[in-house]
Amino acid sequence: MYLMTITLSIFIIISNVMIFISLILNKKSPNEMEKISPFECGFDPHSSPRINFSIHFFLITIIFLIFDVEIAILIPIIMIFSMSNLNKWFFISSFFIIILILGLYYEWNQNMLNWTN
Repeated sequence: MYLMTITLSIFIIISNVMIFISLILNKKSPNEMEKISPFECGFDPHSSPRINFSIHFFLITIIFLIFDVEIAILIPIIMIFSMSNLNKWFFISSFFIIILILGLYYEWNQNMLNWTN
């Protein structure tokens, strides 16, 4: 425990020293407004930065993230198959798949999967 405290203290001191040296050696002058302003090729920097986008992209992203988490949960269930009896594995897998089907039904019922409305 003592060694871990010393190591953590050393890392904090080194990182603070590096930040302090960075602030001291900074060569930024206040007259360089062109270097400070953001630059994107082909875009007018004086136009509005917020561009309206379709909510369908957001919904598809959320559905994809949920699907990704479902796959991450499904992998350990497959590993349980070799460690436990078949009845327990079948019950857990069936319950999980029923939850997935209910979620898909809800998304379908709310027209989240229809691209054109």
